[in-house]
Amino acid sequence: MISTRARYAIRVMIDLAENGKDKPIPLKDIAERQGISKKYLEIIVKDMVSGGLLAGASGKGGGYRLVRSPEDYTIGEIIELMEGALASVSCLAVASASCPRASSCETLPLWLEYDKLTHDFFYGKRLTDLLRSKAGEAL
Repeated sequence: MISTRARYAIRVMIDLAENGKDKPIPLKDIAERQGISKKYLEIIVKDMVSGGLLAGASGKGGGYRLVRSPEDYTIGEIIELMEGALASVSCLAVASASCPRASSCETLPLWLEYDKLTHDFFYGKRLTDLLRSKAGEAL
């Protein structure tokens, strides 16, 4: 299941893509438009800055902005920054120990195929795809 944290991160990215073209956007403005607690967003954007998705500026005229063009962000990278790897089962997680049953596991091909579908789906969607769908175009 994709967490609220990841879903809110995507909403922040969409908001910045729509409203932050020329200047940093204050977090309170994003929180108001998105109906999300500013306190909760502070935690989320901190991770997004340290993960290289956003840049933050403090002081007068400060706020947050995208560091790349919206078309250069995949939904997969946003989700994985907030959630970690999109592994469906623990034996396929990046940091997991090697599974002693891997060579004889009848279900491993199923999980590998599912993980590839999930990865390809989220990494095949760009932030601009969500902007277009918000504007009424189909994904």
